[in-house]
Amino acid sequence: MAFDFKKEYKEFYLPKGRPELVTVPKANYIAVRGQGNPNEEGGAYQRAISVLYAVAYTLKMSYKTDRKIEGFFEYVVPPLEGFWWQEGKCGIDSGRKDTFHWISVLRLPDFISKADFDWAVEAAARKKKLDCTSAEFLTIDEGLCVQAMHIGPFDDEAKTVALMDAWLAENGYENDFTDTRLHHEIYLSDARRVAPEKWKTVIRHPVKRG
Repeated sequence: MAFDFKKEYKEFYLPKGRPELVTVPKANYIAVRGQGNPNEEGGAYQRAISVLYAVAYTLKMSYKTDRKIEGFFEYVVPPLEGFWWQEGKCGIDSGRKDTFHWISVLRLPDFISKADFDWAVEAAARKKKLDCTSAEFLTIDEGLCVQAMHIGPFDDEAKTVALMDAWLAENGYENDFTDTRLHHEIYLSDARRVAPEKWKTVIRHPVKRG
C-alpha cells in the first residue's frame, strides 16, 4: 500500500475542530510563489498549481522511468498547501484577495533530493510542454504553531481564526507572524467535487509564549 502522509502524520493533517498546539518538523516542498487573487480564471495562482502537480506527479511516477531515486517507495501525493500574507497585516484579510502574496506548496518525501527535484522540473516541462521554471525546492521549518480544522468556505475562515486567537490568549501564547512565519492552510477537500459548506481546511499559525 502506498505511503499516505495524511494517515501517517494525522497530527499535522487531521486536527480536531478545537485549536491545538503542534510542533511541525522541518520538511522539503515543491513551491511556487506569486501574488494576486487566487480565484482569477487562468491567473497566476491557477498556473502555479498546474506547475506544482506536474512536478509532483513526475516524481511520484519516477520509478517507471530511467530515473532511479535512492530510497524511493510509492506514496500518495500529499494535499495542496499554501502560505499567505498581505503587506502590513498580521494574518490575512480575505476581503482583499487582490493584495494576497502566496507560496503554494506540495510536501516532498524525505528521499527526494535537490538533484531529483531538478530532474523532475525538466522532465515535467518536456512531457507536459509547460514552463516549470517557477518551481523551487523549498525547505520550511515551521516550529511551534496553533492549528484547527476549518469546515466551510474560505471566506468564513475568520470564525476559526477567532477561536484560535481566543485559545492562545487563554493559554498564554500569542501569534508570531514574521516574514518567514506565515498564515498556513492545508486543503483536504477537492473544491471541484465537494460543496463549499463541507470544505475541510487546516488553518495553522505560528505562535510563541506570551
